Amino acid sequence: MALNQLQQAQALTLPSREAMLYRSPSVQQFWNNNIDLLSNAWQEWDNNVQANTSPLDSSLLDKRLHKAIMEAWQDPTKELAIHDLLEEVGPGVYQLQFFNPERLSVLRDYLESAWNAKIPLRPPYGIVLNRRGAMLDSRSEGYLAAPNFQAFYKELINAYMRPIARLVFPEVMGYDTQSFAFSIHYQANTDNSIRPHTDASSVTLNINLNLPGEEFTGSTVDFLNSGTGKMKGLTFKPGSAMLHRGNVIHAAQPITSGQRTNFVFWLFGNQGQLPPQDIKSTQIDAQQRWTQPTAAIDNYAPF
Repeated sequence: MALNQLQQAQALTLPSREAMLYRSPSVQQFWNNNIDLLSNAWQEWDNNVQANTSPLDSSLLDKRLHKAIMEAWQDPTKELAIHDLLEEVGPGVYQLQFFNPERLSVLRDYLESAWNAKIPLRPPYGIVLNRRGAMLDSRSEGYLAAPNFQAFYKELINAYMRPIARLVFPEVMGYDTQSFAFSIHYQANTDNSIRPHTDASSVTLNINLNLPGEEFTGSTVDFLNSGTGKMKGLTFKPGSAMLHRGNVIHAAQPITSGQRTNFVFWLFGNQGQLPPQDIKSTQIDAQQRWTQPTAAIDNYAPF
């Protein structure tokens, strides 16, 4: 009996970790050769799970954040209510509650089901080849192409991340037309840390997906204070997020127990353009902030 597209995708053998680490030409060939098969497989898988899972929608968001965002889209002069939900915990580094911890299990269950589907997913290997991470944006080969997830992801970028970024970092307007995203997973003795680095983004939103009670030790995210030359360590709580400019040096310290799972979202300009280092913050009218970019979606992926 002929295999359907989902079964064909599940029968594929993912390139070896070594081949991916060394960027073997065969790895790119694997993704290129199977792009249509994988897309069709994720469509089929998504159709199968819809009847058995809760929808990925705004109910997963922190209620206060969702209310403030929706009101600002209707009347941008009300955007200052969002400022009350942000805490500047370091120079240019903000924390906020992004997801509702009581609803996070819906998203986690969906992601676990996707992982267990055995459809090849490309792990992020820009900074480190992360075993339980995945590419989330269609600019990346081997991404999580399930239509329901893609609709949810785009809503998070367009309705939430971009206007918040413009509110606190006005200079990124125009350098925020494109997006990029991946998930990353830390656990002791495997993928447990990331060295100090900057991001190839104008703005980064790093969202924790741990459930209440799913505790870990270590794994602080350290941010460099350029004024003092010292690093400050910050810890995630379930559903919380950190928002910062991509050029801020930061690192993930080793996790010593438990596990930590995060979404990492990036915004940048067309073909990866970033704001100049010496760009000055300028005043932007609120009405401009609460608009969608008109630039066409390009295919540029940083890694």
